[in-house]
Amino acid sequence: MAETVETPLLDDVVEGSIDYKGQPVNRSKSGRWRSASFIIGVEMAERFAYYGISSNLISYLTGPLGQSTATAAENVNAWSGTASLLPLLGAFVADSFLGRYKTIIIASVLYILGLGFLTLSAVLPSFKSSECQNKENVTSCSPPEFQIILFFFSLYLVAVAQGGHKPCVQAFGADQFDGQDPEESKAKSSFFNWWYFGMCGGTVVTLVILTYIQDNLSWGLGFGIPCLVMGFALILFLLGTMTYRFRVNSDGTSPFVRIGQVFVRAVRNWRTTSSATSVEEESQGILPYQGSQQFKFLNKALVAPDGSKQDEKVCSISEVEEAKAVLRLFPTWATCLVYAVVFSQSSTLFTKQGVTMDRSISPSLEVPAASLQSFISLSIVMFIPIYDRILVPIARAITRKPSGITMLQRIGTGLLLSCLSMVIAAIVEMKRLETAKEYELVDKPNATVPMNVAWLIPQYLLLGVSESFTMVGLQEFFYDQVPSELKSIGLALYLSIFGMGSFLSSFLISVIEKATGGDGRDSWFSSNLNKAHLDYFYWLLAGLSAVALIAFLYSAKSYVYNRGSNI
Repeated sequence: MAETVETPLLDDVVEGSIDYKGQPVNRSKSGRWRSASFIIGVEMAERFAYYGISSNLISYLTGPLGQSTATAAENVNAWSGTASLLPLLGAFVADSFLGRYKTIIIASVLYILGLGFLTLSAVLPSFKSSECQNKENVTSCSPPEFQIILFFFSLYLVAVAQGGHKPCVQAFGADQFDGQDPEESKAKSSFFNWWYFGMCGGTVVTLVILTYIQDNLSWGLGFGIPCLVMGFALILFLLGTMTYRFRVNSDGTSPFVRIGQVFVRAVRNWRTTSSATSVEEESQGILPYQGSQQFKFLNKALVAPDGSKQDEKVCSISEVEEAKAVLRLFPTWATCLVYAVVFSQSSTLFTKQGVTMDRSISPSLEVPAASLQSFISLSIVMFIPIYDRILVPIARAITRKPSGITMLQRIGTGLLLSCLSMVIAAIVEMKRLETAKEYELVDKPNATVPMNVAWLIPQYLLLGVSESFTMVGLQEFFYDQVPSELKSIGLALYLSIFGMGSFLSSFLISVIEKATGGDGRDSWFSSNLNKAHLDYFYWLLAGLSAVALIAFLYSAKSYVYNRGSNI
């Protein structure tokens, strides 16, 4: 009896996707939650490793490396900003050359190398002279120059690795769901919720366990554990290979090249008359829907400089619409920058606040200040199931939208909550300064202010709930609203908000430090926080957040979603 070859039914084939062998994929045997579970697990491990560095980095810089609070905060912001901007490069490489799968593997290997070198740099002080080791104040010993160079090299190697890993993993996870299938479309919307849930689950473990190890046991061990975890993440990712769906590029042209050509040709044709453009629009059958009326100057890319059509020198309407879709994202990108500045405070100035407060659980045990960031993740872990399983179905029944509320409505809600979190942070800091003054601790920077660190919990919790709205909303928005072949760059644009936010935070701190310090005065960011005025900075951020929210609402009101978008 001849052996029959099993071929997938046509209605069971996922259009635009192939399997790891390059064959059409069977819907029932590939992708969906089975594949997404592997990828969510990888993200949990990667976030465990990333926050194992970033959450307590300011303590390492002001401790073993002996930097001032302002310098350390600027360095942390510069590094996190770079780490959040490099995904633009990683997404470009993935979408134009390697593909997301190969980029993730290469980035994971670089991640492991970076963490390995970082661990080595942390254990190098053990080889210093006994004279330095015997001093009570270890931070007074300047680390060897080689250790400092190796540390920052390793740190930025991790940033490069994260730049390739972060946008591709999430986009690859979302690729496992077919947006054209009604059931999988709903699952894709839930994927972004549970993705963030899993990510924060990994972060909680980091903040509770690793920060304690770093503060009380060993920085080498605190950096070495994330290295091992990333090795496990790479193995886990490879195990799911046979179940993954891989997106197919519709043509051989890089999407970056196509979109770039639209802008270049529109600029070259800036003198083209509107009548010539209108003729070409009509010939290509452009429908007069609202989105096509935006950025009409790009329609000049449809015609040649002399107004005549030459196929080799003009762009198609689909290419012009792709460019418009990317351009429509920038008002949202710009208005969320202040939110990113607020977000960056949780791992820098919030942590320095906590260091000065009463963190004792027992006479022999203190809560690491950086571990308070776990309350952000805990609030997300608690809120997202409520949002996904209760609030979304209720909203879905009212609005008839798969996601319940629109992505921009979700983002705006989070922006409002982040503004309120800064108001609370300012009030708590005012209380901390009053307590320090009451107990005459203003001139004692190393003394513990008799105010329980639990006072900081509300600002962390509210910031976490705001993340549940804004962060997840931004992820889905920047994935959903870009052309199908630019999903990685869409998520990289989302991440770049936080990169620019970190740089803006560093810039603000630097400017305010110079403006309020000097000539014997204590700046807002004095190393003696009892003489500083972080409360003024928090009030400033609250005011900027309010202005940014108003600008966001204005831009969101006129935003036109892509046709076919599942909102």
